[in-house]
Amino acid sequence: MDREMQGGMGPMENLPAEVSAVDKIGEEQIAKAMTTLMEYKKGKQNLEKRIVENEQFWKMRHWDGFDKNSVDKATSGWLVNVVLNRHADAMDNYPEPNCLPRAADDQQEAKTLSKVLPVILEQNAFKKTYSNCWWQKIKSGCSVYGVFWDQQKLGGLGDIAVRRCDPLNLFWEPGITDIQESRNLFQVELVDNETLVEQYPQLEGKLKGQSEIAKKYVYDDKVDTSKKSTVVDWYYKRRVGGREVLHYCKFVGNHVLYATENDTAVPTRMQYQGTDDYGVPIVTEVPAGRSMAERGWYDHGKYPFVFDVLFPEEGTPCGFGYIDICKKPQVQIDLMNRAFIENTLAAARPRFFIRNDGAVNEEEFADWNKPFVHTDGNLGQDSIIPITTPQLSGNYLNVMQMKQHEMRETSGNTEANTGSVPSSVTAASAIAALQEASGKLSRDMIDGGYDAVREVILLAIDLIRQFYDAPRTFRITGEQGEDQFTSYDNRNLQPKPIMGMSGRQMGYRTPVFDIEVVPQRENEYTKETYNQLALQFLQLGMFTPQQAEQALLTLDMMDFKGKEALVQKISKNGAMFQQLVQMQQTALQLAQMVDATKGTNFAEQIAAQISGQPAPPVSMGGEAEMPGPETNHDEAATTAKARAQTQNAARPR
Repeated sequence: MDREMQGGMGPMENLPAEVSAVDKIGEEQIAKAMTTLMEYKKGKQNLEKRIVENEQFWKMRHWDGFDKNSVDKATSGWLVNVVLNRHADAMDNYPEPNCLPRAADDQQEAKTLSKVLPVILEQNAFKKTYSNCWWQKIKSGCSVYGVFWDQQKLGGLGDIAVRRCDPLNLFWEPGITDIQESRNLFQVELVDNETLVEQYPQLEGKLKGQSEIAKKYVYDDKVDTSKKSTVVDWYYKRRVGGREVLHYCKFVGNHVLYATENDTAVPTRMQYQGTDDYGVPIVTEVPAGRSMAERGWYDHGKYPFVFDVLFPEEGTPCGFGYIDICKKPQVQIDLMNRAFIENTLAAARPRFFIRNDGAVNEEEFADWNKPFVHTDGNLGQDSIIPITTPQLSGNYLNVMQMKQHEMRETSGNTEANTGSVPSSVTAASAIAALQEASGKLSRDMIDGGYDAVREVILLAIDLIRQFYDAPRTFRITGEQGEDQFTSYDNRNLQPKPIMGMSGRQMGYRTPVFDIEVVPQRENEYTKETYNQLALQFLQLGMFTPQQAEQALLTLDMMDFKGKEALVQKISKNGAMFQQLVQMQQTALQLAQMVDATKGTNFAEQIAAQISGQPAPPVSMGGEAEMPGPETNHDEAATTAKARAQTQNAARPR
């Protein structure tokens, strides 16, 4: 069964859309769904308003909502700097998934998944998606990942698609905190009418102008929506046969484009049945599973959306972000900035009171390039009086600085967090401790983002389990950093039989994995720390095989990235060294037995090699000396010289 790209993030396929009288999802069900959608929309009006307002603060155009004459409003980038630094912290710790097995016989599969999953993310440009989600998360407190199956990828073979979804386009049951608890979930998007008719010819002449459902941002460009229609992706859960099934329906207006509950066709596959009397192969079509009406949209039964929340709130799956915390201090700072600028301009540009009967030529008086100003009659002292501009006290400047300090402390965007430290702190250890303490907010924020990435990876594994029937080739990185090509499918992810003690099958188990998310890229300070740690290990001799036991005891009390791999290498080198010592002892014992029988000194030679001392001359005991190379006394002097030169050329220096 063909699947489309949900959420309107790309071209849609021609899915069956004709609704018959026996279809479960028709115009009546669509009308009820639209009623539910509008109820959900009312429940998130405050959230939508806040998200749009926060976007204006991010663009430093927040005065548009307060004053129409906002051109002269002074704005500063204190709030923008908070968002920039928090986003930089997140991207400095870009995640990398590591798959861990829960059963011993799944170890090889977990190792393969740990290599394949990063490739799938890279093919989806996940770094850009991760970055965009963090922008949304920091600004408004929540970002949403969508994990779908895209049948159009790989030339129709299909693959996983991970995208960022706008919370303004999603609608859920009001009052819940876990999106999976919502009875229904809607995703809407405006699609051009011509595009819809090209993909669904049955819509020709049926599309009419519709009111927009999702709230829009304040764009710089004027967006014309008169020739667009709202396409709704409707996800809902139903109980079927004692289990929860995720169903899916796509519709526009009152026209159903596709619904899983209407798809009762049983999938089939071709099966070889042998040959007929003439040797012609017999191939028949046999059932290959349940229909979509029974199976549902995805086997995992979850909504394909992961909400990544910054600061959680009760009663909503979304949260609030740094702009919500800092936008009021930003407004106060802007107001004070404007007052300071206006006071400065007023003091820098003198103004005067002029009597109407003062008989002063105002044009000449206003022109500072003219040295003479003409008057008609006597000029009194009260004819022209300067307007005195009051000077602002330094206390006002202190108040604004306090507001700036409040924003830095509230957001955790302190000097130490951004890389600078007070001038009074000079010790390297004190600077490192100060920066480490100031980064605890960033670490907590990033850990929360890793939880969302973990959920994304688990959904991706479930899609691999369901759809990777045909093998796909991946280029992965080998143990030594070389490129390797591996073919992968879902055979080892399918349910496996559980055998009892008596040898009887007790049921099935589905391979389940734990996902560990670690930073893939470290900042320069962390890299330098790891490099210095490695040099210290080298200087202490911890990489010497003779000190493997002491090194392992030391590493057991330490915690740093790559510790497990280093422990394995030191353990392996220590074991190889112990094997070498045992082989040397065995060789020494055998040499002693030979020496006792033959009168040689082989044992002395081996002992010298083990201890690194110069080896004594070889003694052959009572045996006759071994004859040396025969010398031809009649050999010419030129030939002997050439032979000696050849021997010297081949002798190691």
